[in-house]
Amino acid sequence: MDRALELARRGAALAHPNPTVGAVLVKNGRKVGEGFHIYYRRDHAEIVALKQAGTKARGATLYVSLEPCCTKGRTGPCTEAIIAAGIKKVYAAMKDPNPRVAGRGLAHLKRAGIEVRLCENETARAQETNEGFAKWIRTGLPFVTLKTALTLDGRIAERAGSATTLTGKASREAVQRLRHQSDALLTGIGTVLVDDPRMTDRTGEPRRRRLLRAVVDSRLRLPLKSKLVRSAQKDVIVFTTQRADAPRAQTLERAGVEVVSVRSRDGHVDLQAVLRALGKREILNLMIEAGAELNGAALESGIVDKMVLFYAPKIIGNGGVPMAGMSPRGFAKSPALQHLTVNHCGSDFVVQGYFHDVYGNHGKRRND
Repeated sequence: MDRALELARRGAALAHPNPTVGAVLVKNGRKVGEGFHIYYRRDHAEIVALKQAGTKARGATLYVSLEPCCTKGRTGPCTEAIIAAGIKKVYAAMKDPNPRVAGRGLAHLKRAGIEVRLCENETARAQETNEGFAKWIRTGLPFVTLKTALTLDGRIAERAGSATTLTGKASREAVQRLRHQSDALLTGIGTVLVDDPRMTDRTGEPRRRRLLRAVVDSRLRLPLKSKLVRSAQKDVIVFTTQRADAPRAQTLERAGVEVVSVRSRDGHVDLQAVLRALGKREILNLMIEAGAELNGAALESGIVDKMVLFYAPKIIGNGGVPMAGMSPRGFAKSPALQHLTVNHCGSDFVVQGYFHDVYGNHGKRRND
């Protein structure tokens, strides 16, 4: 199952909008086939493994990171192929979050006489690979991760309007891996004006489609000379409260930037409307990389599902910019992160936790 989960992770940015899945076939203690799903190759992970195994699949055991599908879509049901191949046992790390499947695939295999086991000790790891798919397939909305780098006293910059490098090389490389796993990045116009970021996936790993770069910009202040605009290739989108036919909007459109007008909430872009718009574009995983204003607005609006905090072993003190700027009303009830994990990342450490568990898990997740 470790190998199946490893293979599933290799499908990041390649399986979209399908879930990432890895499969391994074992017979007489030896691997006879394996595979993972890539969208443009059509075959699901189980089919890739079965084709690789050929006749050796008969009597083999299948280890798969996600319950085999029992419905017909771009391909036929994997359950039918597994039964036809003569598989003896199936071990699955998790049930399919798709309501059309959700246990029916495993039930189909059982009815065919195949021994089926759900590996509950591996479920949490498997679920983490498909958080985005799980939320999107049920709600039509992306899974939102808020990522930020900060000091031990919760500061993200030395002073307002300044760019401050806090974390080390290992953390910056980890952020690129998070970007690779994302379908879109979201930032605020304040961050663009201060940092002039590119917001790109620099892992060098292949992607099925470009990483979408999104900006919340209520007054359309995005500079035409910014790196985002100059590098736009139908992969930059601006959410604004201005009319889509406004002169500035048309200028940005001519520069290759898509401008989407959404409703206003308290004088700002309605982040719930942003999520709905991104969900319609099949954005499953959205990562927020922003400054204090958008961080605060996202937390107050309740759109954040998960936080990944890269802590540098530094102190800035008074005058530093807090991680999230809050409105005067603040929270009616302080939200608390659950399923916390803490890990080292070079000289830094990373705290990860969830506000919303799209799988409805209870208890603690494993600390890796």
